Amino acid sequence: MLMMIIVVCVVSGALLLGAAWGLFWSLPKKLEGFMIATAGGALIVSAMSELIEPALGKISLIFVTLSVALGAIVFTGVASLIKKKFGNDSGGGLLASVTLDGIPENLALGVALIGAGPMQVAALAGSIFLSNLPEAAGGAKEMAENQSRRRVFLLWGATAALLSVAAIAGNLLLSGVAAEYLAAIRCFAAGAVVASLATAVFPKAYREDNDIAGIATALGLLLALALGELGDGSDKQGNTSNAGSVEATSDPA
Repeated sequence: MLMMIIVVCVVSGALLLGAAWGLFWSLPKKLEGFMIATAGGALIVSAMSELIEPALGKISLIFVTLSVALGAIVFTGVASLIKKKFGNDSGGGLLASVTLDGIPENLALGVALIGAGPMQVAALAGSIFLSNLPEAAGGAKEMAENQSRRRVFLLWGATAALLSVAAIAGNLLLSGVAAEYLAAIRCFAAGAVVASLATAVFPKAYREDNDIAGIATALGLLLALALGELGDGSDKQGNTSNAGSVEATSDPA
């Protein structure tokens, strides 16, 4: 429970920190693009290794495929409706897009906390943190052109609270769900995350920092991979220690 609270506060706190950054400090476009591309690269690894690959041991490849595809289709459809209603660059559109993007990410984070190791959760949480920070900074800066800073910050605070609820709901409400359904939910969330990367994250990163967006994406991928390897190493050491304790207990000598 404590781990869930800490992770949710860190991830959702990135929205508040990013909003404050965009409202009260200057955010260079190239830095914003670099951070977004890095986050996108990390999210690719996290979506595959923390959401999709574990599901393959619980459900068939066909159901994995259908769940990922459904998540991508639902995200794309809802994002298209928001785009038609609010436009690409309006304050309402930006806020709605970040909320739509964040709900599956935070839901996946809450689900990932169920039975996952600390480093595995850290890889996904770190990726979402890196994604939320520049998105909130850029969005808040644009919204402040037509609204007061106080109102904009309160709106981002409400968004952070909503996404926190999504993560907590994913963890508490789904903790007793059968492993097969949990795997399908993870794949659905992964599909939504991948769709958001293709339609929002990487295009924005390239617009802001096209010179080295590819390098930043590769860097994010390697960072997430390194965190994942640390998690696997910790799990292996834990299993070895547990096995040694069992043998020592069972030794009559």
